[in-house]
Amino acid sequence: MSDTSAITISKCVDPIKTIKRILLRYFYIDRPVFFGLADKVWLIMAGPVTMILIATCFTPELQGYYYTFANLLALQVFVEMGLGTVIIQFASHEWSKLSLNKEGKIVGDDIALSRLTSLTQIATKWYLVGGAVLSIGLAIGGYIFFSTSSNVTNVNWSGPWILLSLMTGINIILLPLWSILEGCNQVNKLYAYRFVQNIFKNVFLWIAIFGGAKLWSASVSVLVIIVCASIFILSHYKKFFIQLLRSKPSSSVIKWKEELLPMQWRIAVSWMSGYLAFSLFTPVLFKYQGPVVAGQMGMTWSMVSSVGAIASAWLAPKVPIFGMLIAKHQYKDLDKLFWRVVKIIFPVSIVLVIVIWLLVYLLYQFKSSFSNRILAPLPTIIFLIAQVLVVFSFPVSAYLRAHKREPLVFLSVVAGFLIAFSTIFLGKYFSVNGIVVGYLGVNMFIVPMIFLVWKKRRAIWHSNINS
Repeated sequence: MSDTSAITISKCVDPIKTIKRILLRYFYIDRPVFFGLADKVWLIMAGPVTMILIATCFTPELQGYYYTFANLLALQVFVEMGLGTVIIQFASHEWSKLSLNKEGKIVGDDIALSRLTSLTQIATKWYLVGGAVLSIGLAIGGYIFFSTSSNVTNVNWSGPWILLSLMTGINIILLPLWSILEGCNQVNKLYAYRFVQNIFKNVFLWIAIFGGAKLWSASVSVLVIIVCASIFILSHYKKFFIQLLRSKPSSSVIKWKEELLPMQWRIAVSWMSGYLAFSLFTPVLFKYQGPVVAGQMGMTWSMVSSVGAIASAWLAPKVPIFGMLIAKHQYKDLDKLFWRVVKIIFPVSIVLVIVIWLLVYLLYQFKSSFSNRILAPLPTIIFLIAQVLVVFSFPVSAYLRAHKREPLVFLSVVAGFLIAFSTIFLGKYFSVNGIVVGYLGVNMFIVPMIFLVWKKRRAIWHSNINS
């Protein structure tokens, strides 16, 4: 190669490296965060497309059923019982002593490998049983709910709901595999896969909606997830999971009752409380105000909840690193990483809130036909402010749970029941405005208390170790 060619290549490569250094230094965007953000950017672009298709291809009543389907599926937290989060924390602590070789097999400390093996086998058994229970429970419970909630008779919902319940039960069986991979810090490939998977999922969902599949469209998207997941695991982590699932653990194993349960039951209670806090809005309005209002709430909530989903792109890839740093007692590095993530999440959330509200305001200002499918600007801004408070607590919760503890269980229960009560009572008598005001009021009370718990527990846990 000539000197001129080498100089030309150098000039082409150096700017790319410079951009990477700038992204990493000032915006803390490494490969996992990049794909996490790419995924969120895709969701930002795909979300409006999905909403437009639903608004144009679905009747207002059908839209209400579609979003109520999605909220009822969140009942899977009552089967999962927080085990996925526990797996990530425990796997990350064991992975601090392990690694993957060039053949894709796990190598390192024998005790850590044995404990990781036992953790994987416990998790897969739990989710196999949970998937069957979930399918049956959703099918029966949902059928009763829809049969007794609405007078709309021209919507074919029973067949699509039963199929969706079955597909969701199959999909939940794969959840422990993702938790194990994330806990083992395989976030480079995992986050790239999720980005590609969501592209396929949305594209096939759009085809189904546009093609007239109506409520069957929801099952199409879940089927795509299952197919993509199977291809990804068999292509990249076949040896990894064969080793963990077929190997017999040594005498050193993780015991569910002694180690996992103390943290799991607390997270389970927190997650179930989370269902009461975040997933009752649409079903309650469906029950008391009808499918049209429920559809408006469902579409608006999909926009509001995107604030947390996008902001979490910086947080989620760092959760296993939190656990690894804690396992090594590297608390200064932990705090440094934590605050860098926090400084990104806060301004990103504020910008997203402004953008979403301006979009809703302009749709109403120009009397767009689409405005009839979402909530008015006033309840939307109240909803968004409340959601920002919730998002601000995400890094704190992740920081605390990375210690393999769950000190927020009491506050989660209190918040869940307060929001559930306000949603049911105010939603019945004051419709949408009552729900959003109640949601904001509870979070203004709970979120500051979460920060107080974090400050107190952090001081106690770290001082005890250092002393």
